[in-house]
Amino acid sequence: MENNFMIDNTFQNLSEKRMSFEQVFRYIVQFMEKDPTGNFRLMFGTDSQVHGMLTKFITGIVIQQERKGVWACFRKVIVPRKMANLHERISYETTLTEEVVSLFTKEKKEQLIQIVLPNVYKGANFTIEGHIDIGSGSRNKTRVFVNEMISRMKSIGLEAKIKPDSFVASSYANRFTK
Repeated sequence: MENNFMIDNTFQNLSEKRMSFEQVFRYIVQFMEKDPTGNFRLMFGTDSQVHGMLTKFITGIVIQQERKGVWACFRKVIVPRKMANLHERISYETTLTEEVVSLFTKEKKEQLIQIVLPNVYKGANFTIEGHIDIGSGSRNKTRVFVNEMISRMKSIGLEAKIKPDSFVASSYANRFTK
């Protein structure tokens, strides 16, 4: 227990449990090396759900090769209290995304870029995105946080995506918060 939060620093997906970050990184490298001429998007996003007196946070990592498939995993964090304040919850979701992104050091990002770099002239591409489970629609309660959370994503070098384009947070991570 760290600060009364249950943080499991391992990742999992439907086929593998308890993966270290190093294992996750190796899977991403292998995925990209299969076809280094691809158009890749490395995406991160967190969603949360209040369950009684605890709040479950799921942070997803998704590597997608456009029109060729994805590899994904997630990390779970349980906060042992009901986080009813929307700003606190959205802010903590963004913090958890930033935390996972920080595992991708400059050297690790460089290693991924080097996979596609020799193939840029063949159309290869690599982007890194931060998906935030918020929307700017007039009926969306989270719209007041859009600028703040987008700024946070941009400050760590990510292209920020909000609903309806933030599927890693609003769709992938959301599935595992239930």
